[in-house]
Amino acid sequence: MAFTVTELSIKVYLLIDIPVVDVREEITRLIDNALAKDEKYLKFHKQNKYKNYVYDGLHPVEKEGVYHEGNIYTYRIRTIDDYLSSYLIKQLFTSYTETLKVLTVSSRVIPKHYLEKIFSITPIIIKDDNFGYWRGHLSLAEYEARLKINLIKNYNEFNNTKIDEGFELYTHFEFNNHKPVPVSFKNITLLGDKVTLYLSYSNLAQELAYFSLGTGVGENGSRGSGFLGYKYL
Repeated sequence: MAFTVTELSIKVYLLIDIPVVDVREEITRLIDNALAKDEKYLKFHKQNKYKNYVYDGLHPVEKEGVYHEGNIYTYRIRTIDDYLSSYLIKQLFTSYTETLKVLTVSSRVIPKHYLEKIFSITPIIIKDDNFGYWRGHLSLAEYEARLKINLIKNYNEFNNTKIDEGFELYTHFEFNNHKPVPVSFKNITLLGDKVTLYLSYSNLAQELAYFSLGTGVGENGSRGSGFLGYKYL
């Protein structure tokens, strides 16, 4: 199944100061409010399934830890779902909360070229089912397998297919953080990681890598985790 990755750029005006630890929750609330405007997408929002969109944080980054009332910032949403992108373009344009007001929404398709690497912009979440954060409970090989298998399952579901899992997705893997990265959301702090994957050049590896730009990697993509940067060959 052919697909493209659409990236929405949403410019917002801040109605109050927002501490950096609360930005993820405020962006999520804005997106959820847009989804709730239509019965179909309200049901979609409540379902426990792959959502096939991911978003990052506010830019420019405020290094002192507070995003300021009266300033204008931008965040990005990416998706592989053309219907969802069209819906969000329309609905986000008129959306606001008590903290954020949308000013403009623009979109572009990310070109599909050979990728050298993909890397975390927002932390990747992989949770051990019994203990939470994976380190100390999963091996590195198990962690890497979870990243790959979760991406393949999402790809298979979206494309109604079943690809052979025995392919090389990347040739080199590295962590970009020296200690776990805390991710706060709804009074819970999860721990994540930032990684870089140097990609294999096979068609399947490149297909999955491009797919991941629109879905994120790991878990909680629709809550802003696993948003990726990329570099072409």
